[in-house]
Amino acid sequence: MESPLPFGRLSACVAFVALLMGASLPQAMVGQGEWEIGKTASGRGERACLPDPAILMQWEHRARQCTRTVNNSSLDRAEVHYTCASGDFGTSRVQVLTPRSLKVDTQGIAGGLPFGYVIHARRIGNCPIR
Repeated sequence: MESPLPFGRLSACVAFVALLMGASLPQAMVGQGEWEIGKTASGRGERACLPDPAILMQWEHRARQCTRTVNNSSLDRAEVHYTCASGDFGTSRVQVLTPRSLKVDTQGIAGGLPFGYVIHARRIGNCPIR
């Protein structure tokens, strides 16, 4: 029986879920590098060099040390809950759209206030040499 997902997308999903669970990630798949992160899938966004793309799961708290737990996952989706030492927390639902693009629906508490939004992240290449 033929897989309902293209091989590249399936590989990226498996690799990304493995990354969230602490396994290593092949460089050729969704992984470290320069990412463009924005509020819309088609618009330009902020560029960031991410040594660990799991930071996208806690984008609101990206500068903090947080502990992540994968609540559930499937071939192209995962739900991650995270807690930070500051008492802030969040839940993110990730959907792998292509081998190099993700949609992250996130919500939680930051600085004592609620937040909730969707970001679109697209790996655009390796980090620039500085």
